[in-house]
Amino acid sequence: MVKHGALSKSHVYKLLRSKDARVRRAAFTLLETSNPPLRRNSELFIEITRFIWDANPSYDVYQEFTKRHFQARYKVHELIGARLKIEKQKQQSAAAQELTDNARRCEGGFFQRLFLRPSRS
Repeated sequence: MVKHGALSKSHVYKLLRSKDARVRRAAFTLLETSNPPLRRNSELFIEITRFIWDANPSYDVYQEFTKRHFQARYKVHELIGARLKIEKQKQQSAAAQELTDNARRCEGGFFQRLFLRPSRS
């Protein structure tokens, strides 16, 4: 999970959307210091780059952040594996949520049918 330091998520989003490169760099520094395993954990790197992309879907901003981390030397297969793992977790959580929603809908429908009074004509 991406940590935002003492600031709220919306405030970090505002910092990342800034036109001023110094403000964006300050947001990058905040994300880096709030998430120390960033340099070792490729999954966290992917999460943070997605967070940055959600805040400011600009290739220049994305490239600005990734250039700061070229010295980390992430292996391509690690990044791909991390991305696939995150997507799989999202799919599983979405499927679990769908199952619970379906169960709730069916549960209410079952009791409605069970206690349905026939209409008198």
